[in-house]
Amino acid sequence: MRRVRPARHVRRAVASCAVTAWVLGAALTACGTAAPEAPRAARPAPSATAPSAPPTLAPGPAGLTPVFEHGPRTAGRTVALTFDADMTADQGPRAAAGERFDNPPLIAALRALKVPATVFMTGRWAEQYPVQARTIGQDPLFEVANHSYSHYAFTGDCYGLPTVSPERMRTDVERAYAAFREAGVEHAMPYFRFPGGCYDRAALKALTPAGVTAVQWDVVSGDAFATDADAVAEDVLKGVRPGSVVVMHCTRSAAPTTERALRRIVPELRARGYRFVKVSELIGASR
Repeated sequence: MRRVRPARHVRRAVASCAVTAWVLGAALTACGTAAPEAPRAARPAPSATAPSAPPTLAPGPAGLTPVFEHGPRTAGRTVALTFDADMTADQGPRAAAGERFDNPPLIAALRALKVPATVFMTGRWAEQYPVQARTIGQDPLFEVANHSYSHYAFTGDCYGLPTVSPERMRTDVERAYAAFREAGVEHAMPYFRFPGGCYDRAALKALTPAGVTAVQWDVVSGDAFATDADAVAEDVLKGVRPGSVVVMHCTRSAAPTTERALRRIVPELRARGYRFVKVSELIGASR
């Protein structure tokens, strides 16, 4: 049984949703008796159409959960920055003691730089920071995707993370979506990122009924526990190719240099002609 593991930098970290659209219309009629018939009221214009279902990949071999690593290399210079909002199910006491698993300055920097991004959020993070989860989910600049509820590994021997049993894997993912809804995130994407990036065939099979597309990456920022923002930026700038998916983190305690690295990465990639997109755009271009 093969297990896919992310690049070496991640080893430093110990760390469907279907959208339904509808249009309501109503016709108003009026009629008279002795007087001439009153003109029928005009049919009101349809209300704004809800977004169509997010793009996903077709199931993989034997119907397994599909895995996405990067977009097309020939469809223009696009790149997706993704940020993992990690928090394990048992880190509540640490948060209560003052450890920060969020990173508001990073989100503010993305907004100031007008950079679209995909935030892979754990359900536990959404429970700890419901206001932030909701504002990220409501901001059209961002999309929220699933990073499990617990941030427990879906395989054994995954960088020291606790593991979730195969029979609980789907439940863990669905519990995260429930936490998002409770926080006010109404349109979380049907995308899932494995904690630690670790998965195997059993994990892909367990998540098949959830209808998600597993999203990995092809560029590792190395921001987890990094102290040198320039080194993080260099790793990204050296690795990016058209269609790349970059993995970074949205946890201040575990990735304290990410915001500073971002402020160098964004202008340099734009100077090279890159356009920042969400993961959904790359997946849509890959089908």
